[in-house]
Amino acid sequence: MATRRKFLQRAGLGGAAAATSMLAAPAIVKAQAPIRWRLQTYSGAPLGAHVILPQIEAFNAAANGEMEIELYYADQLVPTAELFRALQNGTVDAVQSDEATMASPVDISVFGGYFPFATRYSLDVASMFMYYGLDEIWKEAYDEVDNVTWLSTGAWDPLHIFTVDKPIRSLADMNGLRVFGVPTAGRFLSKYGLIPVTVPWDDVEVAMRTGELDGVAWCGFTEAYEVGWADVCNYALTNSVTGAWFGSYFANTESWNKVPPHLQQLFRSTIDQSHYYRNVWYWGGEAKLRVEGEKMELTSIPQEEWGQVVADASGFWDEIAASSPRAGRVVDIFKQYAANQEAAGYPYR
Repeated sequence: MATRRKFLQRAGLGGAAAATSMLAAPAIVKAQAPIRWRLQTYSGAPLGAHVILPQIEAFNAAANGEMEIELYYADQLVPTAELFRALQNGTVDAVQSDEATMASPVDISVFGGYFPFATRYSLDVASMFMYYGLDEIWKEAYDEVDNVTWLSTGAWDPLHIFTVDKPIRSLADMNGLRVFGVPTAGRFLSKYGLIPVTVPWDDVEVAMRTGELDGVAWCGFTEAYEVGWADVCNYALTNSVTGAWFGSYFANTESWNKVPPHLQQLFRSTIDQSHYYRNVWYWGGEAKLRVEGEKMELTSIPQEEWGQVVADASGFWDEIAASSPRAGRVVDIFKQYAANQEAAGYPYR
């Protein structure tokens, strides 16, 4: 017992001495500078307030000073058409855009943005990525590109055509109309005489007011009202070329690899939050504004004539499928998904 008591006494004295030593010479912890990223989106500021700003604000708050993302809108750092190159060389650390608009050099870039009749509803995009393998194809394609990491793809709004003073009530009415729009849909619609015109996003409204543009084939009703284009356009075509835009998030691989795993997961989680916000914002906004919106007159192309457009899309699909084996796999998924939705019936189709 005596031996045990002496041991405990020595241990206690040793502990006290150690504690005294720690108090006398406290360790100096150096605060690490936060990781800083620059992210540029395809969208202008009015639209960006919905499609990305809530996500970036949430990430910066939750990162708790360990990382901060600076958000830039369309063309603020680099022209949108040069975004991919800027991402690859590290001018920006991350990008939110569709592949077609940012000139992504992969054989599936044509599917980014609006691919004619590939979707009916926004959830079609997420479903094809989760259940049908589009996620594997996108990752595979970008794994072949140096210094760019694909992170996630989500849905935006459907595609409608809005015009300033020339209503569209037949396919013939499209002939000669100069419209601002995304590349793939513009390529398809040019079959009917539509002329795609590219201008900086912030210049679109002025271009319509001055007559340089006759309208836009870029978005749905929610965006047209939100960004002010509904104040310039007098007509809205209700026939939708597709149900949802494909938009993705990308990171510069070197920048991404410097981010610790817990912050990578936080960024992915806030991307998912952004996908959810947009799905609800667009889904509710499209229906509400078609019914309650008073700024534009609704027009439509007769169903028998619009049926020709749907039939032409099938040939367009086959043309794109033949462009590369991987593009063919994407088109096969579109076809299988559409067939399953039709077979499932209400409420899917």
